[in-house]
Amino acid sequence: MGRRSLKDARQKEIIEVFYQIAKQEGLENASLAKTAELAGMNPSLIIHYFKSREQLVYGLIEFILDRYLQIFNVPASDSSTPKTVLLKIIDNVFSKKWNVLFDDSVSYSCYALALRDETIAGRYRQLLETLRKNMEQYIKACKKEGLLQVANAAVTADLIFVLVDGAYYYLSLVKDEKEYAAGLKRYKKQAIALLNFV
Repeated sequence: MGRRSLKDARQKEIIEVFYQIAKQEGLENASLAKTAELAGMNPSLIIHYFKSREQLVYGLIEFILDRYLQIFNVPASDSSTPKTVLLKIIDNVFSKKWNVLFDDSVSYSCYALALRDETIAGRYRQLLETLRKNMEQYIKACKKEGLLQVANAAVTADLIFVLVDGAYYYLSLVKDEKEYAAGLKRYKKQAIALLNFV
């Protein structure tokens, strides 16, 4: 059991180094050799944990999910009611906080690979479905308390993330800070409208 924990910790360390290289040089330029060099490890040790670069990319997608799920962490001071929790999550999703959890260029590079690789596509789909399922649970909690009126929590969660995905795809091209902030505010307002709070 302790050995597994060591393995998991070492794998995470390797993935984080791989991510840093992908962030600085682009995913297409991140390699096992560069990862080993930056991590100060023998390349054979990297191969021990990840048999190929492909497996390292799979691990990177899991790392993306772990980072993205942090958006659902709400401080105890903001979690007095299901409504305040859901609104705080919406705030998090439509803020710079979401954007800094993971580098857009690495995320979009992984997504591009999903269009050519079925395994990556499956893992990316699982990532996106997990985010939607989490949002759905918070919407259901509010619905159960009679705080909002939506016909289908799953569809509403999906539509919110369609807004999120489209917002960040578009806003990644916007360099003006005021325009960026105005866009996030506009999309957040639409997401809240979808929730139909009473």
